[in-house]
Amino acid sequence: MAKTIGKVAATEKKPTTIDEFYFWTNKQRILNPFDVVKVEHIEGSISFGIIEEISHITDSASYLSNFISSDFGDVDTEPNMHRIGMNFVKAKVLGNDKSIYTPVLDGSRVGLADQAEVLQALGLKDIKNPLACGYMEMYRGDDKITLPVHFNSQFLIGPEGAHLNISGISGLAAKTSYTMFLMKAIQEKYLQNDDSNDSVAFVMFNVKGRDLLAIDEPNEDLTAEEKNRYTEMLGLSTQSFQNAKYFYPYSDQSKSKTYSYGQSADIETQMDTNKGFRYKYVFEDDKLNLDLLFSNIEDSTGTMEAIINFIITDQGGFGEVISWSQFINKVSEFTKAGQKGDKDISVMSWRKFKRVITKALNNSIFSNRVVPEKNEVRLRESIRDIQKNDIHVIDIAKLDQDTQAFVFGDVIRAIYDLKLGQEERDESEIPTKIIIFIDELNKYASKDIPKNSPILRQIIDISERGRSLGIILFSVEQFKSAIHDRVKGNCATHAYGRTNAIEISKGDYRFVPSVYKNMMTRLDPGEYIIEHPVFRSLLNIKFPKPLYKQFNG
Repeated sequence: MAKTIGKVAATEKKPTTIDEFYFWTNKQRILNPFDVVKVEHIEGSISFGIIEEISHITDSASYLSNFISSDFGDVDTEPNMHRIGMNFVKAKVLGNDKSIYTPVLDGSRVGLADQAEVLQALGLKDIKNPLACGYMEMYRGDDKITLPVHFNSQFLIGPEGAHLNISGISGLAAKTSYTMFLMKAIQEKYLQNDDSNDSVAFVMFNVKGRDLLAIDEPNEDLTAEEKNRYTEMLGLSTQSFQNAKYFYPYSDQSKSKTYSYGQSADIETQMDTNKGFRYKYVFEDDKLNLDLLFSNIEDSTGTMEAIINFIITDQGGFGEVISWSQFINKVSEFTKAGQKGDKDISVMSWRKFKRVITKALNNSIFSNRVVPEKNEVRLRESIRDIQKNDIHVIDIAKLDQDTQAFVFGDVIRAIYDLKLGQEERDESEIPTKIIIFIDELNKYASKDIPKNSPILRQIIDISERGRSLGIILFSVEQFKSAIHDRVKGNCATHAYGRTNAIEISKGDYRFVPSVYKNMMTRLDPGEYIIEHPVFRSLLNIKFPKPLYKQFNG
C-alpha cells in the first residue's frame, strides 16, 4: 500500500463485520466524513470503506484523571503526564475489488484511496448514460483530490427510475440553483442527442420574485474559476439555457398588463422577440377546471364536487353561460332561497361555492377572450404545442395561493392530455419526456392538503406512473418530512441541503448515519448530500454557481 494512515482494530466490543470496520490513525491526521479509504484484505484483495464517524481517545480512565493531571484544574499548568492518544474511525464497507465480503482482519493496513479507486468504490466508475450532478472534494493538502460525479440519467428521468426531490431550509440550501444546474446538464445532453426517439422538454414554475425570468441570459458575475468548473471538470458548456419562453399572468390593473415581479421593460423585450406571453383563462374553454380552485378546500361531504358537476354538465341553465361575469350571476341565482336546482345541494353550499369562486375570479387572468396578436395565450394551448428542448417558464409568483394552485393544476392536466394522446398532434413530434419543476411542493402535496384535492391526486399519479408516460417531477420544498409519503417515496433521487435539527429527527432521516445528519445542519450553499440508485453510499457533493442571470433584489 502506497501510503498507510492506520490499521484496522477489531475488539471484543467492536468487531469488524461485513458491513463496517474500525481503524486507528494518528491524532494529527485530518480526515472527514465521506472520505474513502482502502484496506488490505485476504487473497491480495482490497476492501473499500467510507468514513462515517471519527473519535479521539486517550489512555485516560476518566475525565477526573485529566483534571488531576493538570494540577487539579490549573489550566495554565503543563500536565505532569503525557497522555497517549489516537483517532478512532468507523467506516462503512463499500465493496471489495475481488468481491470478497468477509470482514477485514485486525491489523490490516488502511490507506487513502486514489481517484480511480474512489470512483470504483462509490460505484461511479463507467456509469452508463452519465449526467453531471456535481463534484466531490476529498482529503487535505497533497492528498487532496477533486473529481466529477455523474448520475445515470435513466434513473433520474427514466426509464429505469424517475423523479427528483430536493429539500432544505429557505435561503441557504440553494435548492432552485441545484435543480437548475441539473436541468441545464439535461438540456445540454439532449441538444447533442440525435436520437429522434428520445427527447426532452421542460415546464418550470417561477414561484419566487424574478428567480427564473431570465434563464436564457448569461450570468455576467460568473468568475473564470467557476466557468472552468463547468468546462474542465464537468464537461459542460458555459452557455445559459436555450429555447426559453416566458408566460406571465395577464393583468388589466397595471400599465404593463402583466401581474409579475418582473420588470416591465424586460417583459416587453421578451414580448417583442416572441419569447414572452401573457396567459388568460376563458370560461367556455376552461370551465372544466373549476375543481382546481377548490384544491385547498376541505370537501368531506362532496357538495363542492356536486356543484361543479352540476355546472360542467350544463344543468340549471349553465350551458348558456359564455363569460365569467355571466357565470357569477348564474351562481348568484342559486344562492337565493327557493331557487330550483339539484335538490341534494343546499343554498348554503351554493353560497360557500360563490365565496370561493368570487375571490378567485377577481384576478384578471380570468378574462373574456384571448388576443393572440397581443401575445396573449391559453397555457393549455401553449403546452399542446411544446417542442423538443423547449423550456416553458410559467410565472405564478405574484398570484395568491389558490390561483397558483389553479394554474399549476391546469398545466399538469394539459401535459397529461398531451402525453396520453388526447391532443391532435403527431406522436413523433411530442417530446418523449417532459420535466416539470415546481418549488414549494408543500403547497400542493403536503400531508395537510385535503385528501380530495385534485392537484394532490395529480401529483401522486405523476409520482406513481409518470415515468411510464414520460412525465418527470423535479420537486423542491423546505421540509421533506411534510410531503405526502407516496410522492417522496416514488422519487428515485433525493438531494438534502442544509436543514435544522428538528427536521433531521423525523423518520425520513432514520437511515442516515448520525454524523451525516448532523452535517446536514451545517452544509454550505452549493453543497448537497445526495442519494441515487447507482451510488453505493450517500455522497457529499458541490456544484458551481448558476450560468443564467441572477437577481439580487
